[in-house]
Amino acid sequence: MPASRTGMRAAARTARRALGRVRARAAGRPVPAAPAPKGQRLVPSPVFVMSSVRSGSTLLRVILNSHPQIRAPHEMHLRTLEVRQTKDYTQKAMRQLGLDSEELEHLLWDRVLHRELAHSGKELIVDKTPGNALIWPRLHEAWPDARYLFLLRHPASMVSSLMNGRPGRQPAQTVAEVKRYVDAVDEARGRLPGLTVRYEELTEHPIDVTREICAFLGVEWNEGMLEYGKQEHGPFQAYIGDWSDTIKSGKIQRARELPGPDEVPDSLREVTRRWGYEC
Repeated sequence: MPASRTGMRAAARTARRALGRVRARAAGRPVPAAPAPKGQRLVPSPVFVMSSVRSGSTLLRVILNSHPQIRAPHEMHLRTLEVRQTKDYTQKAMRQLGLDSEELEHLLWDRVLHRELAHSGKELIVDKTPGNALIWPRLHEAWPDARYLFLLRHPASMVSSLMNGRPGRQPAQTVAEVKRYVDAVDEARGRLPGLTVRYEELTEHPIDVTREICAFLGVEWNEGMLEYGKQEHGPFQAYIGDWSDTIKSGKIQRARELPGPDEVPDSLREVTRRWGYEC
C-alpha cells in the first residue's frame, strides 16, 4: 500500500530527529532525547478508537464507558491541542532538555488523558475522536504501547448518515470527507496491531462483540455495558460526539440495512471491498 502523506511526514520527522542526535553528539552538544522512552508517560497504554466520522463511535464510547473499569469520555481532540514557544530562548531552553514542540505536545496530551482517568477513578482510558485516525503516526510515536480498536462501518452508510445529520451538505464534499477518514483508518489498520470491530456486528450481536473487546482490553465482561442509558456519559453534542435521537435513546439499536452496490460512490468502492462489504 502506498505511504500516505501522514505516514511520510512521520517517517521524515523520525529521520530528522535521528540526524539531530547524531549531529549533536558529533558537536559535543546535549543530545535531544528520543521520543517517548518507556516510563515517560503518565498513561503508558491508552486505548484509541480508529474510526471515521459517522461510524458509530459514540455508541462504542458509551458502551465502553458503562464498564466499571473503563473511562471513555467525549471526543478529546488531542490533535488540536498545541504548545506555543513564543520566544527563541524558550526553544533554546527546551532543546537543552531534549524536548521539541511535538514532544511537548505529547506531554500535554498525556497529562490531559491522565487527569481525566484520575478523576474517573477507573483503570483504562479510551479516546474515540475520529480525528485520531488522521494522526495515527504521532499517537504511535507518543505512546508506543497504546492499544487500538479499529471501528469499521460500511462507507456508504457513513456518507448517508453524515448527509442526514447535517442537512444542506453537498454530496461530493461529504464523500470526500468520508474518504479522507476511511483511507486513514485503513492505513492505520494495516500498520498497527489492534482489534477490528464492525458497527453492524456491534449493533446486531452486542454481547458477543463486547465480550471480544473486553478480552482484548484485559477486563472482565460486564453486562451493564449493554444498558448504557442507565449511566451518565455527559452531554451528547455536536463536535464532541453524536447528538442524534438514536444515541440519546439509551438503547443499542440495530444498524440500518446495508447499502446496495449501486449506492456506493466510485471513490469508496475499493476500500469498501477491502473492508469486506459487497459493492
